[in-house]
Amino acid sequence: MKIPHLLLLILLSSLAACNKTSAPASNSSDPVQQKLQQYSGSSATDCGRLNVQATGVESKAASDCALQASQSKRAFYVAYDMPGMAVGVAGNSDGKLFTVQSQGEGTSANVTGAECPAQLRVASSGRVTCFAPGDMGSMSGNHAAGAVPPGTPNPHGGSMQNPHTPANQN
Repeated sequence: MKIPHLLLLILLSSLAACNKTSAPASNSSDPVQQKLQQYSGSSATDCGRLNVQATGVESKAASDCALQASQSKRAFYVAYDMPGMAVGVAGNSDGKLFTVQSQGEGTSANVTGAECPAQLRVASSGRVTCFAPGDMGSMSGNHAAGAVPPGTPNPHGGSMQNPHTPANQN
């Protein structure tokens, strides 16, 4: 009976996801990690840092971890690495939610953060977000100022095209 083994594997990976990452382990010099921990606090649950190759099981485990922590008003953070950018969500023990975004990579990345404009939800991409469906958000004016390169997909998982993509590239 292979099905019980598969279910056990899925259950164990969900439980372990709150402390695992699918990307290389983050370190204290990572500006995204620093900003997420600044918002959530030093004792926050690490729900994961996933890259674009993360499996559906890994994404679901990270999302479940973040949603459960948020509903219980426990501090948490989760981040997603994509080519040229990273996005993340953090929650503190008061129940406040924050969003973090970076353009670029490494210690030279331009990192911005702000309070979440909407409630925590799982986007169609499987990533946790606190932007309304189709809303690109405007963290400190980054999207409006054109900091998002043309052709970049919506990092928040909405179905809206990036408004900075020229019309002939849609």
